[in-house]
Amino acid sequence: MTSTTYPKQRGASGPPLPPVPRAGRGRRMRRRGRIIALLFVFPALLLLGALVVYPVLFSVGRSFFDASGTRFVGGDNYTEMFRDPATLTAVRNTAIWVVVAPALLTGLGLILAVLVEKVRWATAFKLLLFMPMAVSFLAAGIIFRLAYDEDPGKGVLNAAAVSVHDAFKGSSSYPTARARQGWLTQGRDGSYTTARSASPGESVTLPMVGVLPKDLPKGASPAYTAAGRRAAPDELRGVVYLDFTPGGSGTQGKVDRRESGLPGMKVEAVRDGRSVAGTTTASDGSFRFTGLPAGSYEVRLPGSNFAPPYQGISWLGPALVTPAIIGAYLWIWTGFAMVLIGAGLATLPRDALEAARMDGANEWQIFRRITVPLLAPVLTVVFVTLVINVMKVFDLVYIIAPGPVQQNATVLATQMWLVSFGGGNNQGLGSALGVLLLLLVIPAMVFNVRRFRRSQR
Repeated sequence: MTSTTYPKQRGASGPPLPPVPRAGRGRRMRRRGRIIALLFVFPALLLLGALVVYPVLFSVGRSFFDASGTRFVGGDNYTEMFRDPATLTAVRNTAIWVVVAPALLTGLGLILAVLVEKVRWATAFKLLLFMPMAVSFLAAGIIFRLAYDEDPGKGVLNAAAVSVHDAFKGSSSYPTARARQGWLTQGRDGSYTTARSASPGESVTLPMVGVLPKDLPKGASPAYTAAGRRAAPDELRGVVYLDFTPGGSGTQGKVDRRESGLPGMKVEAVRDGRSVAGTTTASDGSFRFTGLPAGSYEVRLPGSNFAPPYQGISWLGPALVTPAIIGAYLWIWTGFAMVLIGAGLATLPRDALEAARMDGANEWQIFRRITVPLLAPVLTVVFVTLVINVMKVFDLVYIIAPGPVQQNATVLATQMWLVSFGGGNNQGLGSALGVLLLLLVIPAMVFNVRRFRRSQR
């Protein structure tokens, strides 16, 4: 039975008003509350519809029209999309991003979060790693475009690579040097050999050009005295020199008083096409071979003397451009993953970890069998969030990849922009790419929303 209330009548002379049911009043209050809630939510719904729903619906509809937007083509844009080699490259690169970047970031974040707990200055370390998140993708792209520059004088990574290479392998002595024409013959491997043979007891001169006087080694000395020395009967000697006199007063092919020797040049004595002896020139460019059997020899300057200097790694070439851009992405987002996983790590029950240590488990066993399983929900959220993020990465790819390799690094987001506005001017095909990207993102978004709802329960 529904109870009723009777309103109080003050100063009323007529019969009392009819009773008001409590159920009816409750329905009116709930209706009023819904209306007030809708009034508060309406501005947000309006913005959501204008900025999200309408663009999505418009893009879906636009994907069924041609480039001009006037002729209905049905699913032709979707068919063309999967026949276009550039789109297939974008799909492949997007798959690489989705598989590699979130996994690396989650792993790095987990490792750093665990290690930071053991660092005394943990807060400062976290701040240092999280700081790249404050840098915009545009600025980060410019920074890494300079860092990846192929010129070792500009790109810090290639400068480091060249330094390490030269420290272990060394570099050629005279990369710009070449023989004076008519005096030496050049081989296919870049080496130079004397045009005529020589025998022990003879001296040879090897004139070179193409070296600036300022590029000569500091210990280089004039070759005139060395060129005047006579060879002993059992030795073959000679001099390698820079056939250039400052001021232009020298004679070609003749060692003049002011012409410098080329120290550190590798020299070989060759007989029957095989090297039988080797040496290195002195500070005045002189060299000599002793103990050679009687016979004729050619003197050869190996090609290693003239090899171009090591220029480093082509980070932004077709083969490495995508891994290089992923490296820039890792630099930005590692702090994000570390902080989120660190927050989850701080909530772990310490008694479980201490109990494992009391039972004799080492740190690796604790990490693998206790820490990681307990952090699985947090790791899943971080991983899925990063998957959604990498699917729509645009700024880094567009800024870091040079124009000639832009197609090698393109992902779905950049390909959509290039097709629509970057010269393709085909917004029908671009809208189809946008719809494809939306369909790929939706499953990850749904998974994340369900995960959040389960955690709230």
